Amino acid sequence: MITKAIEKINRENLRKNTLPEFRIGDTVTVQVKIKEGEKERIQSYTGLVIARDGGSSTETFTVRKNSHGVGVERVFPLHSPSVAGLKVESSGHVRRAKLYYLRERSGKTAKLREKNKAMTAAVAAPTPA
Repeated sequence: MITKAIEKINRENLRKNTLPEFRIGDTVTVQVKIKEGEKERIQSYTGLVIARDGGSSTETFTVRKNSHGVGVERVFPLHSPSVAGLKVESSGHVRRAKLYYLRERSGKTAKLREKNKAMTAAVAAPTPA
């Protein structure tokens, strides 16, 4: 009984318009709705996705960027109405579920390898018969 009620609440709180697929290690630009007094504007936040947590309607993702030499992280709820949009800028090759080790690194050591787009396109495309 309780699980049915929780499932119903989760379904109601899911996002109506879908965001593009993104993974850990992707560089993304998140458009966030900011309300200042009576006005509302959209602010862009570009950074590296270092974590995804939760599930269903409570799923969140953490984006990290360097701002004037200082590391800044923001946690965004995936199904929040304040997240207006998301654009994947590039994809990085990672072998971890969480990239918290990047917090201690800076400069070249904090960079991720790019995914080989030609290789992923060749694998995804069917071979002609």
